Amino acid sequence: MSQKQNCLIVDDEADIRELLVMTLERMDINTYSASNFEEAKILLKQRQYSLCLTDMQMPGGTGLDLVNYISEFHAGLPVAVITAHASADNAVSALKAGAFDYLSKPLSLKQLRPVIEFALKLTPQISPNRVNTLEMIGDSEPVQYVRMMIAKLARSQAPVYVSGESGSGKELAAKLIHKNSARADGAFIAVNCGAIPENLMESEFFGYKKGAFTGANQDKEGMFQAANGGTLFLDEVADLPLPMQVKLLRAIQEKKVRMVGGTSEEAVDVRIISATHKNLVEMMEAGQFRQDLYYRLNVIQLKMPALRDRPSDIPMLANLLMTKLCENQNIAIPKIDHSTQAYIAKLQFPGNVRELENMLERALALCDGQTITIDDLQHQDGFRIEHHAPNPTENIVNLPLNADQSPEVNLPDYLEDIEKRAIVQALIKTNQNKTAAAKLLGVSFRTLRYRLVKLGLSKDTDDEATDEQ
Repeated sequence: MSQKQNCLIVDDEADIRELLVMTLERMDINTYSASNFEEAKILLKQRQYSLCLTDMQMPGGTGLDLVNYISEFHAGLPVAVITAHASADNAVSALKAGAFDYLSKPLSLKQLRPVIEFALKLTPQISPNRVNTLEMIGDSEPVQYVRMMIAKLARSQAPVYVSGESGSGKELAAKLIHKNSARADGAFIAVNCGAIPENLMESEFFGYKKGAFTGANQDKEGMFQAANGGTLFLDEVADLPLPMQVKLLRAIQEKKVRMVGGTSEEAVDVRIISATHKNLVEMMEAGQFRQDLYYRLNVIQLKMPALRDRPSDIPMLANLLMTKLCENQNIAIPKIDHSTQAYIAKLQFPGNVRELENMLERALALCDGQTITIDDLQHQDGFRIEHHAPNPTENIVNLPLNADQSPEVNLPDYLEDIEKRAIVQALIKTNQNKTAAAKLLGVSFRTLRYRLVKLGLSKDTDDEATDEQ
């Protein structure tokens, strides 16, 4: 028979304490009550608790004071604060201080029960070693810091804002936070905010009722409902238009949504993780992003490091990505030789991990099947890779010019020669299939046909249907 869990309730209003006690006892949880900060400190010393529910405004010390006290002397104890209906700033302050979640007055049992259930799933102490972040590849200091933050964020319900350049792993970090949280059994719903037409945003986020508009033949839930009990990841949140920002802010603050065409609101229990590669502070100053929404989303920020800021991780990452690519294609895994690994580690990669993977995929198609060399990398994407080298002088040093060529080499002719060789090798690799060759080269089929004619490799544009066979 499992031992009952204990909950500490701290509120100066007797009726609120009574409501909470009744709710928790129905859930088979022992309850202990305090009416102020000092009484709470005494009770905390007497026994172990699995959860603390505290009001924000109390005599002798606020709920925020209690959150700070628990963080210092009872680390790992989840705390949820109860705030007045309009005091959104208090909720944000409490979450930043380490509160697990917040509840707004008047209290709703539909909102209270999930908060309690999620809190009771947490382990008594923060245990980063139990968090599985192995998918976050690398041993560098920036990656170790990200792993540590993911372990902490997984124990909270607070909104998280993941910042970083495109391709730096923002969605992976969001998935790992969800996967290691008490919400792991719930859905992880990812949405690219920039990919939804503005006139469909409200219905996509909140759902719609039958007959709400032309074509609405039945009720349809939105992404908030789909993520209920789980996590909603808002990628490229900076692309939300201002009218939608207002509606999103209200849904986050109230934890309720109204379907398009609906007459009532429904409670939703969703954790929000947002991300963008844009600078939201600059957008706020320009009036393009609401300040109140920014502070609601950016309760805790996780900054993803650029790949160039962790060069020691690049060889390991390159080998793992190569293994993944070969396993997907069911082919033998070529070796990336040491000089190639050292060369890759010096590149800037403005596209980060995504760019590294694309580069390796094209090099895989151009190599001999046994070893990836620097030559394979240069052939498939010559001057673009060199442009990303960290030192401008390396652009000149690494150019494969003949020793007797003069410094006054004709640059357009030289670049044209590189492009010709890359195209010819791609066509050989794909048995002259232009569609496949275009994919290897990272260009459209039409672009390849145009370049073939431009470079004198084809007399005319061949029949497109034939090429695509």
